[in-house]
Parts: sequence; C-alpha cells; structure tokens
Amino acid sequence: MIANSSVYDELMAFQRDTAALKGVAGRLGWDQETMMPAGSAEQRADEHSAMSKIIYARQTDPRITDWLNRAEPTDPVASANLRHIRRAHEKMLKVPERLAAEIASTTSRAQGIWANARKDEDVAGFLPILKTVIALRTEEAQALSEGGDLYDALLDNFEPNTSGAKIAAMFDAMRPGLVALREAVLAADAPAPLAGSFDEDVQLELSRELALAFGYDMECGRIDRAVHPFSSGSGLDVRITTRTSPADPFNCLYSTIHEVGHAAYEQGIDRVHYLTPLGSGVSLGVHESQSRIYENQIGRSRAFTGWLFGRMRDLFGDFGVQDADHFYQVVNRVNDGFIRTEADELQYNLHIMLRFDLERALMSGDLQVDDLEAAWNDRFKADFGYAVDKPSNGMLQDVHWSVGLIGYFPTYSLGNVYAGCLHAAMRKALPDLDSDFARGDTSKATGWLRTHLQQYGGLYEPVETIENAAGMAASEKPLLAYLDNKFRDLYAL
Repeated sequence: MIANSSVYDELMAFQRDTAALKGVAGRLGWDQETMMPAGSAEQRADEHSAMSKIIYARQTDPRITDWLNRAEPTDPVASANLRHIRRAHEKMLKVPERLAAEIASTTSRAQGIWANARKDEDVAGFLPILKTVIALRTEEAQALSEGGDLYDALLDNFEPNTSGAKIAAMFDAMRPGLVALREAVLAADAPAPLAGSFDEDVQLELSRELALAFGYDMECGRIDRAVHPFSSGSGLDVRITTRTSPADPFNCLYSTIHEVGHAAYEQGIDRVHYLTPLGSGVSLGVHESQSRIYENQIGRSRAFTGWLFGRMRDLFGDFGVQDADHFYQVVNRVNDGFIRTEADELQYNLHIMLRFDLERALMSGDLQVDDLEAAWNDRFKADFGYAVDKPSNGMLQDVHWSVGLIGYFPTYSLGNVYAGCLHAAMRKALPDLDSDFARGDTSKATGWLRTHLQQYGGLYEPVETIENAAGMAASEKPLLAYLDNKFRDLYAL
C-alpha cells in the first residue's frame, strides 16, 4: 500500500505541474482576447505552439503509462483522478505531436483572420484558413476514432460518453414542441424592446454588482471586455469577460451573469482538487448548465427581474418601462434575430440545432467548406422564416469553428437540458426562493448548486453529476415544461 501510494503521489505531482502549465497557456488565450496588441498575432501563434509542444510532451510522457499501470485507486477521489488521467493520456498518445502543434498554431492564426473577416463581412477571406482548420480536426478525429464516427471523436473531447446520435435524438424530441411554442408566441402581441441609450460605463458598474450578487469572488477573478464574452481559468484565477452596447444593456448584464455561472462552478470546486483532473468542470454540458441556470432560470425570473428593474431605474433613470411586470416582459421578449448569443430562451436551441447539423455534415463529408455559407443561409431561412442579411449575422458570427471547436455547440443545449433538471430539483428543495430573488439575493440558490454539484468538480461523470444533484434521470422534459409554462404565461396563450 505504501508503494502504491508513492506511485499515485508521483503521478499527481506530475499532473499538477502539467495543469499549471495549461493554466499559463490559458492566460495566453485570455490575453489574446482582451489585452494583446493587434500586431502581436503572429508571435502569439508561435507562443501557443511552443506551449502546446511542452504540454503535449508532458501528457504523452511514457512515465504516465507506467504510473497508471502500477497505481491502484484507494478511494473515490483517487479512482476519479486516475480515470481522467488515463482517458486524457490515451487520447494524447493517439494524436501525433506534429498535429497537436499545427492545430495550436493554425487555430491561433485563424482566430485573428476570423475576427477581421467578421468585421469586413468577408467570407471568402476566411474560407482558406477554415478549410485548413477543418482538415486538421478531421485528421485529429481520424486518429482518435480508430475507424469510428469522426464527429463523435471530437464531441467526446467536450462531452464524454455521448454521441452525435444521442444528441440528434434529443433534438428530435425537443424540436416539435419548441417550434409550435415559437409560432404561437410570435403570433401574439409582444412588448416593445428597450429604446434609448444606456451609458456603457454604468452598464459595467451594474455588471460588476450582478457578478457579486451571484457569488463571483473578485479577489480571485476580474471582469474585462471582449468581442465574444467568455470565462477562463480555474481554481484561484477565474476570469470573465463581457461586452457593452449603448442600445442594449441586457447584452452586457446577462452575458455577465452567464459567464459568472461558469466562473462560479470553477470557484465552487473543493480546493483540495485544484490543479488535479477533478479541479475543473467535468464537461462543457455540465459547465453550461451552471451558466444557463444563473442567466435564465434565476436571472430572468419574474422575482429577480423585479429587483434588477429597481437597480436600473436607480442607475439609468426613467428608461421607458413603466413597472416591474413590464420589465419582466421586456427581458424575456421573444423576437426575430440572427445572433445565437442574443437569442431568447425559447429560440436558442434552434440556433444550436442548425450548427450541430452543419458541423456534423462537415465531418461526415456530406458538406464542403465552400458550400457552408449557402447551407447556413438556406437552413436559417427554413428554420426561422427570414433570410440572413450579412455574413456577420450568419456563418461568421461565432468564433468556434475558427479555432476548431467542432462538437462544442451541442454542449450548449445539453447545458440547457441539464439546467432544466437542476432548476426543477432546486425549486422543489427551496420553494421560497422568489422572496430572496426579489431582494437581489441569490445566495440560497447558488449555495444549493455549490453543495449539490459545483464542489465535486470532475469527481463523477457528466450525466452522473447531474443526476446526483437533481435526483432524477437527465431528460429534456423539465426544460420543455419550464419553457412552455413560462412563455404561455408571458404571452397569455
């Protein structure tokens, strides 16, 4: 037992150093999005490549195989750590070092090319690098899949133990009800959107207040601006970004709450797990469940929006919304729109279904990169009933494909589904939450999530994590029931 413990301790010490280096690489990515000078992209690509080589060498170190062969789990934590290390190590051994470095360098360059193409509405300028990215990810998928489904191999990087077929079945179960409810809502009278201009510095002030209200630890984090809001880091360094628009303060405020949900998950993990495989969220779908329940089921609830209405009146003065009930309607307004990140709860998953089907077709070879824009525009018109007006509102709107995150998009919908389960369980356990939300107090809700889910990090597998916390089988049904009840009430259907 002593020898075995020594082997495990050696492996974990090595793993902690690797995790620290990955944290440094993550800071490079954060800096690229927030602080990096515009002319530094080429050097940053080289830095990403160098870090990728160092991390790759550590993750494929032959000593890991030896440690894994000799170490035996002595408790559930050790068992989970070994499970994660073994899975990651086996994956890394399948991907050649040359390919890993090329992916890191290419996607770093591609991100800058995408940003410029998006700004200039230049699809043609983006397609060559996108073809390279897709080719590299296809090569990676071929190495990982060992003859299996290519898309599933990449999806597993973000959501272990699921598949494209399972996701497709989930979407098939969700689509009819969502489409029918959307049609009924859009046929009803809708509140007018916000009008006027909202000071961007004041938006940031309120976004900081919201972050604190949702339990974000600013001593171990910070809020900056970025083109695409995101969270970054783990443990004692978890940073978030948001964005502002004078005409749309909700973009800033709810982007902040969303990213705080991600950050709170990382900050809520038991500190004994920091810099270990259990020290980060177990999957992107589970991660997204936290950002979604913070943003939507809590942040867009009638009770919480009543408090938010008062704070906005305090900070912005009269902005044309007469009372808290009207404000609740405006916050949850269902309306036409091109942008996924700005989509309402009701329509959001339809945006994901589009992306899921297109990227799955790219990986199967049924869709070529040259035909992607036309396929996007055709599908969007079919699903939403109006035409894409410019590339930045179409296939250029998301950063994901530029950095090769194939298989990432469906985890957003998994997060919505998981959040539906968690919300149902939380409301059952804490029936008086609305009285707290009406005061801007989310501590009982966020505390419940920390106790039942966040503290465990990667201890359990994704579905097990949700089912342990919610006390029910993971299913899309609670989400669909929540959406149906909410929007039928809002629109008096």
